[in-house]
Formats: sequence, C-alpha cells, structure tokens
Amino acid sequence: MTENAKNQKLIVIGNGMVGHHFLEQLASHQQATNFDITIFCEESRPAYDRVHLSEYFTGRTAVDLTLGDIEQYRQWGFETRLNDKIVEIDRENKTVCTASGISHSYDQLVLATGSYPFVPPIPGHQHERCFVYRTLEDLDSIRSVAGTAKSGVVVGGGLLGLEAANALKALGLEAHVVEFAPGLMTAQLDDGGSALLRNKIEALGVKVHTSTATEQIEEVDGHLRMQFKGGSELCTDMIVFSAGIRPQDELAKSAGLQTGERGGIVIDSGCRTSDSNIFAIGECALYEQRIFGLVAPGYSMARTAVAQLTGEEGTFTGADMSTKLKLLGVQVGSIGDAHGRSAGASAITFVDEQSGVYKRMITDSEGQKLLGAVMVGDTDDYDTLLQYHLNDIQLPEHPEQLILPTTDGTAPTLGAAALPTSATVCSCHNVSKGQIVDVVAGGCHSLAEVKDATKASTGCGGCAALLKNIVDEELAVLGMEVNNHLCVHFPFSRQELFHIIQVEEIKTFAELLDKHGSGHGCESCKPTAASIFASLWNEHILEPTHVGLQDTNDTFMANMQKNGSYSVVPRIPGGEITPEKLIVIGEVAKRYDLYTKITGGQRIDLFGARLEQLPEIWRELIDAGFETGHAYGKSLRTVKSCVGNTWCRFGVQDSISMTLQVENRYKGLRSPHKIKMAVSGCTRECAEAQSKDVGIIATEKGWNLFVCGNGGMRPRHADLFATDLDDESLIRYIDRFLMFYVRTADKLQRTSVWLENLDGGLDYLRDVIIDDKLGICTELEAQMERVVDTYQCEWKTAINDPEKLKRFRQFVNSDQTDEKIIFVKERGQLRPATTEEIVETAEPA
Repeated sequence: MTENAKNQKLIVIGNGMVGHHFLEQLASHQQATNFDITIFCEESRPAYDRVHLSEYFTGRTAVDLTLGDIEQYRQWGFETRLNDKIVEIDRENKTVCTASGISHSYDQLVLATGSYPFVPPIPGHQHERCFVYRTLEDLDSIRSVAGTAKSGVVVGGGLLGLEAANALKALGLEAHVVEFAPGLMTAQLDDGGSALLRNKIEALGVKVHTSTATEQIEEVDGHLRMQFKGGSELCTDMIVFSAGIRPQDELAKSAGLQTGERGGIVIDSGCRTSDSNIFAIGECALYEQRIFGLVAPGYSMARTAVAQLTGEEGTFTGADMSTKLKLLGVQVGSIGDAHGRSAGASAITFVDEQSGVYKRMITDSEGQKLLGAVMVGDTDDYDTLLQYHLNDIQLPEHPEQLILPTTDGTAPTLGAAALPTSATVCSCHNVSKGQIVDVVAGGCHSLAEVKDATKASTGCGGCAALLKNIVDEELAVLGMEVNNHLCVHFPFSRQELFHIIQVEEIKTFAELLDKHGSGHGCESCKPTAASIFASLWNEHILEPTHVGLQDTNDTFMANMQKNGSYSVVPRIPGGEITPEKLIVIGEVAKRYDLYTKITGGQRIDLFGARLEQLPEIWRELIDAGFETGHAYGKSLRTVKSCVGNTWCRFGVQDSISMTLQVENRYKGLRSPHKIKMAVSGCTRECAEAQSKDVGIIATEKGWNLFVCGNGGMRPRHADLFATDLDDESLIRYIDRFLMFYVRTADKLQRTSVWLENLDGGLDYLRDVIIDDKLGICTELEAQMERVVDTYQCEWKTAINDPEKLKRFRQFVNSDQTDEKIIFVKERGQLRPATTEEIVETAEPA
C-alpha cells in the first residue's frame, strides 16, 4: 500500500457469501484502516449461508444461517446500507448512484453482485404460484403455498434443482423434476452416474421427467397445467424454477465494462475488470470465458481482490470445481474431468446395481494420474481421490483398488503423511496441508483451534475427515495426545458427554449445547446426544425436544429401504409366537401387500410399507399384542434361542424361559450401537451365542456368559466372561456389562471394538463387572433398573398421540390421503403409478 492510497473510499456492491468473505479477509488485514468502506446491499438482510439454504425447511432459522453481522461490520469500521440498490456507476467521475437518487464517490469499487436464477421464457411463467429457489424470501413464499398444495414441480435437474425437489418433498408434496437434458446433473456426472442417480431418486418417490421441454404453463381448474413439447402434459399445484443461474452484470454493462458474449464481467488474474479501479468477484465475474458457480472459487477471488488492494501478491488462475454432496439422501461426488474428455483419457468403472453404487475413475493413458472421477451412492472414496487429483500424486500400481470395495468394508485412504505440504486440503478457504502443519506446531492443539486459525472445513465441510487426520498425525508427531472429541461442537468424547448429561441431569439438546457446546450441532453429535438421553431418561424419541436429533430411521421408527419404502418388525421374544399372532402377521402382510421374511434373529420382517401406512399397520399389530422390535434403533435387536430342555433331548437348561426374561428386560435399552444376544440350551450351540454381543450357553451347573462377539463385516467370537452362573448372577452381570458399555463406548462403536480398545481388555472388564473394582456396580444396576421400569413401546405411544402421528401423514397439511396416488410393484420395488395405470385401475363411471 502506497502512502497516497491511505483513506481511499472503497465501495462494495453486494453482500452475499463472497462479498461477506471479502469483508472478513480485508478486516483481518493490517491495512484495512487505510480504507473508508461502504457496503451496499440490495436485500433487506446481511449475508447468509446459501450453501445450506435448504436447511431452512428442516428447522434452521434465518438467524442460524446468518453470516453477516451489522454490528460486527460497524466494529470493523465499515458502513452498511441495506435495502439500498446501486443503479448506476459513473466511471468518469468515479461515483455510484442509488435507486433513491443519492450519489456516492469511490476510489476503488468491488462488484460482488452475484447471480440471479434463470427462468426460461415460457408463457405463463409469471403465475403467482411459480417461484425461484434463491433467497430466504423465495423459500418463505414456497412454504406458504405448499401449505395448501399437494404436488410441486421443479424445472431443472441440476444440483440446485434436486435440492429444491428435496425441499418440496420435505414439505410433504408429491415432487416432480422436469429436465430439458437427457439426464440429471449433467455438468457433474457422466451418463452412468446420472442414470443411477435418477433411479435412486425415483425410488424415493420423486418422479423424474428428462428430455422434456416445457412450452406453456396455464391455470386450469385451480391447478397449473404444464404442456410439454410432443404433446404430453403434467398438472401440479406449484412450480419452482431452478434452471441455472446468470451473472448479475447489468450494472457493469451499463457502465461500459467489458462483459462476455453470454454474460459475466470480464476479469483478469487480479480480479480487475476492464477498469483498473473496479474489481469483480464471485458469480458475476467471468475469468477466461468461465463463470465459477461454487462458493470456493468466489472465496478465492475475494482473497485475490484483497491482496491486490493491499499491495500483496495474489492471483486467481481458476479453481477446481469438484464437489461432494448429498441429494435426497443420495451421496454424489464429482471430481475434475468427470466426463473423460481429456486427450488419451481412460476409465475404470465399478457398478453394483444391487447396492445402488456407481464409481468411475478417469486416468491418463498410462494409468499414472487421476484426471477425474464420478461417485453415486457411495462417496467414501471422495477425499482420497480428490487428493490424488488436486496434488498430481501418482496412482498405485492397481488404481482400481481405490474404488473397489474391500473385504473389511473400509475404504482405502491416502494417509495424511503421503500428502505434500503444498496439497490443498480446504478448497473453500484455500488452506494447504502446510498451513495446517504450521498452526499445529504453533500451538493449535485441537481441531476447533485449527479451524479457527485457518478457516479449514468451515465452508462446505467436505474436507472435515481429511483435516482431522492431518491434525491427529501432527499431534502424534509432536508426542501429544490425540483428542477424541465428538465433533467440533462439543470438546468431549461420547463417554465424557454421557457423564456430563448424567451428572447435570440435562434433558434437552438445547440445554446441552448452551452449557457445554457451540454452534448448532451436526449429524454426528445430535444422534449421539439423542442416544444418551434415551439411555439415561428413556423419554419417547418423537417428543418435540428429541425428534429433531434422530436419524432417518428413528425419526419414522422404521428402517427406510433402498426403494424409499419402510420395514415393519414386531418383536417376537425368543422367536416364540402363538398361532393366533402368526395369523395376524399374515393378515397384515396380505392386506398391505408386504414382502415377508423370516430373519436370522427369529423374527418376521415385513417390507414395502409406505410412510402413511405405518401407523395403520402398527395399530393392528399392537391390538394383537405385538410391540416394536426396535429394528430401526441402536438398541437391543433380538435374543435368539434354541428350544432348550423343553423339547430338545440334549438341552440341559430352559433356554426359552431365559431368552424371554433377557429380551423382555433389555428390549428398551438404547446404546451406542445395536446389540444382539442369544441363549443356547447346551454346548451344541444351536443359537450361535458365541457370535453375539451377549451370549449365554447352558451348562449342567448353570450358565456360561460370553461377551463382545459379533458377526457382519468384521466377525469376532465372543470371549468367555464367567462360568456356571445362577439365574440371578447372570442377570446382574449382564445389567452391569451393558450399562458400563453404554456409559463408556464411543459413538457407533460395537461391543467387540469397544473391548479391543479397552485398557486392560477382558481382565479389566472382569475386575469392573465382577469384582466391582471401580465401586460403581450398584449404580450400574440401579441405572438399568430405571431403564427397565420406564420401558414403553414407542409405536404404542405414537399411535395414541395425534401430534406424533402428524409426521406420518401423506400430506403435511392434511390428515386425508389421495386415493389417486397408486403404488405399483415393479421388480420387487414400489413406484407411483403412471397416469395410464391410474386410468386402467379406475372404477367405471
């Protein structure tokens, strides 16, 4: 900064995410005081987070999404003018004029005007029930109309279009996507990835119409009729346009600045426009004939503009457009040259149609470098592949191993140590591995401190896992203990959080966050807290204070299947069932056309139930004496049993009675992970007790107790814990063991892994549970007794509570159902019927 540059008047037009980031960066610079800064914002509110805009429909408020703070700007010395649109730039006199006619002079000007949603010029597109998906006000309007609507259509099958479709679905509407192109997300996905994404989205109940051009919209009988090229049509109650964006460049054009043939304010590598005193950053800017429609490139432009203004080195040379996201619950990832258009490119493709996974790697002709990748259904490999691509790292000898599933169920990873210090870890804030290493060495010894110092993982959050790996490795190099904090919102392990909640008798997440956390919580800490609350206080998971913390399955008290339907699993303790109850299950399955399966845990699963059918099905089952089987929860699933000495000539103990006692005792216990048990009536082990979390095997003298076994991806035999126990001692030891596990295990940690990580292993566990080494056994038993005493069948409670039943309605604003919505079976899956099928099944007039 030169001497004559002091007290320059700097005007910033626009206060979106990129404009806000520009202000943050400038405010942190020591030369910020050299500028007299005024911000003009067309909207009525300061910057907010558009990346997470859809969360406005799932509980987050406008305050939660706010980024800009007028008071903070004031403390930085910036003047902010909301609702004050700039309508003219006079470059010759270096002034700007507002819509109210007031003129302001400038020395330097930054255009951060962003973009606007493109609405195709379709006749009828200006109808009052046609919207765009861009601002909080847009979302308020959509929500208002959705309250009286049954269906909605999104025009546009790109990233934002699918987010909008998800929002309509969350509002309880029948959702459609209309896309002109032959596939979805064609900018990010190849044909194979796009096709699989479509299949998965349609399986969730969203109807997709590709290669479809809308020619007219008109109101007919209170509905909007969309007429398509070719003669087909679709009736709906509302339409949301999400057909792409266009740069907000009219102000620049009117000022005579150079713009691109298809729009966008032309900038050089310093983010300067054709006028050296005017900068352009974000989605309004055109660099080398390209508009960068992600927040990370916009942030990079903002940093470049700050560097130019303060006399430092800084250039913008383009940006990586790789992205990882979740759309309608479907994981999607796109890296680099996802379409394989580079000269000499070759592809490696993995497809698992059964699991709904598609992965494709694009390499150079020698298979040495990763040029791009596409992932749909599973993005566990994304972070590793992105680092290979961004840092030009040579691929392993067999690169296909990077996308093929492994035998142990874990994804191959590129260790943080293998990354060069120049590797970009956070593209949103342009943070390298070297910067992270430096701040750790400089005293930032927690993930939260590293985030505060570098801003890494505070943008889209896609680099969170890699950032933690690097921090952990660097702390280990320094000889420091690696923390096991639950997430960035809570500086505690799950075990520590459990004790805090127990000792302070905290009953809600809001109270927990207020006393011991920060931010708003995330998908890691919310379900963990919900599980702890349930383990300690056993309140219904659909109570208003708890329901927002649950994952998908717990939210609807049913396992969502791959086709978007749900499973119903009544509890059948020990597999013992009367003929009358068998008949009821058969009648229910027949009435609702459910697929039935006898499981390995001696239960009967019913598959294919629609969401609004769940309360009806459970009402019939509960009336017949059934209870929820908790198949959706991290809790006790089943206790498997043989027939013991009741029927078997080899049985030495009554395994059936013990199974019933154990299952009925622990059936309401919530835990860090699912729990399975078994009771065998003799050492022939027909119930396979030694592969369970708790296994009980009869002996001539009593019962042998086995613990911490499990099957699945990582099978482990249980360890013999105690021998020849009487009934009372057996139950007492199981009480203590389970509650000690619930108290001390990490989130989503199976008992087998918990034991392997337990200092002292099995011997220490015996000391605690049998010998009461810690003096806590009385407390553990009392805690289990509270769980047993407060048990409730969650479905029985729900069907007797009208408020809880509202989440299972077909329409969010009505108790009625639409009989015109017919679901048909197709290759074992449910899908909405077509118009032709509805006509065929209709009653004759």
